[in-house]
Amino acid sequence: MKKVAVVMGSASDAALAKDALKTLNQFGVPYTARVLSAHRSPDEAAAFAKGAKAEGYGAIIALAGKAAHLAGVLASHTILPVIGVPVSAKDLGGLDALLATAQMPSGIPVASVAIDGATNAALLAIRILALEDETLAELLQNHARSLAAKTAEADAALQKEIEGL
Repeated sequence: MKKVAVVMGSASDAALAKDALKTLNQFGVPYTARVLSAHRSPDEAAAFAKGAKAEGYGAIIALAGKAAHLAGVLASHTILPVIGVPVSAKDLGGLDALLATAQMPSGIPVASVAIDGATNAALLAIRILALEDETLAELLQNHARSLAAKTAEADAALQKEIEGL
């Protein structure tokens, strides 16, 4: 099975990155977590991205806040899918990171999830890997059924609650 790289622009992103790591663990997807900065360690970030495919990665998740150039820098050095997670900050609430992640120039595609959407980034990476892995595809189907069952339970509880109004 291919691995997923979870790359943070700063150690302060580790708490959010753990959401992605937990999700990858739930699906049995191997991963590596790294702190590599587009601005403070650009050579190391580029080298990691350039070697990621040969190292057995199938996708890269990049978490970064504020200027949030990490996903674009990584994507410019690999053909692997890169999923950007804009990280919220107190000054602009993550909107700056969302725009920096989503507004890649033509030719450097980066998928973007919601601000602080690390869990969805992991699920998207799993979906990408599941294109070539039937076991992961089945696990995703089970996950979808579980979500549908929880929604049906919530609806039934609501219907019971509002019956007597």
